[in-house]
Amino acid sequence: MGKLTVETCEIEGLKIITPEVRGDARGYFMETYQYEDFKAAGVDVTFVQDNQSASKRGVLRGLHFQKEFPQDKLVRVIKGEVFDVAVDLREGSPTFGKWHGVLLSDENKKQFFVPKNFAHGFLVLSDYAEFCYKCSDFYHPGDEGGLAWDDPEIGIEWPLQEGVELIFSERDTKWGSIKDFKKA
Repeated sequence: MGKLTVETCEIEGLKIITPEVRGDARGYFMETYQYEDFKAAGVDVTFVQDNQSASKRGVLRGLHFQKEFPQDKLVRVIKGEVFDVAVDLREGSPTFGKWHGVLLSDENKKQFFVPKNFAHGFLVLSDYAEFCYKCSDFYHPGDEGGLAWDDPEIGIEWPLQEGVELIFSERDTKWGSIKDFKKA
């Protein structure tokens, strides 16, 4: 392997992956994804779709999950900085409802592997951020679910910035609690 550094998290399945970066006076080069290296790191997934979004400071997207067609995701930031979060929604998991957050930026070049059956979201901390992610299944309209970003039972410690107003999509203001998820 050698091209990747892999950190495991206290929640089984989540991985923080830092690629080897080779730089010189011209700039840098790195492999952001190579199947065999990721497989050796425990991420044996076939990705079928790449997505990219741009957001300004204070945008909070999520917490999203897919109901019938769950996706593994490999997320990274190519410009700016975000606080990225995954919440375990795996039925029977000893860490069900627990969350893990990681700072992703164009500077640290870290990637976050989020397996199927996790809710996912992020908060933009820089003036502007571009966020990229690979998915193991295609987008299915109408299949998305969500959890409230501020559900006290989950208790995510978002790094809120003084004087910065949070910005949400309309649907992200209407998601329910993890208690509602458990009942469904």
